Amino acid sequence: MDTIRKRIIDLLSEMEMTAIDLSRELGIREREVLAHLPHVARSAKATGKSLVIIPPLCENCGYGFSERKRFTKPGKCPICKSTHVRKPQFKIK
Repeated sequence: MDTIRKRIIDLLSEMEMTAIDLSRELGIREREVLAHLPHVARSAKATGKSLVIIPPLCENCGYGFSERKRFTKPGKCPICKSTHVRKPQFKIK
């Protein structure tokens, strides 16, 4: 049986997923997935790959959080103050 981190790496190697998508697929809480992601990034780097973060996007004004390095979703948009922000997606390349 593979570890959770190995399973996350396998899933993210196949397709882009959000933390909630990963939690549903793995049967664990979203908070647990977010705790594993920094370790997954280091493991991917050790194998010559990288964990790519597709940044969150404000659904109201279109602001992209391109400079954001955190794995969690921002609370609100700094431009329009909307709380309708898409969650970041992750992919291993």
